[in-house]
Amino acid sequence: MKKVLILSTMMLTAIVAIAKDIKTVVVTTQPQMHCSGCEDKIKGNLRFEKGVKQIECSIDEQRVTITYDADKTSSEKIIQSFGKFGYKATEVKNEKKAETKKAQTKKLGK
Repeated sequence: MKKVLILSTMMLTAIVAIAKDIKTVVVTTQPQMHCSGCEDKIKGNLRFEKGVKQIECSIDEQRVTITYDADKTSSEKIIQSFGKFGYKATEVKNEKKAETKKAQTKKLGK
């Protein structure tokens, strides 16, 4: 009985330690993206930022959606990192939930 209790406590501790706080931020850029070169520049530079998990660019909507591990970075740090490669990013707060939902629906193939 003790072994089962100790084992389940260890497993629960391991699960809590592995759990990550994944968040999404949607930004617009200045200068605006106008070609696939701009998209490649953004993706190529952001992928090296600590905690960034996924980057989706939409040239038509002028939006960059970034999924990141909130335990390793923050939306503020990601927005500041755009300055390293010549862009200024501004968070889109009103459409953040709609963009996230749209991206999740796209992933699920609905």
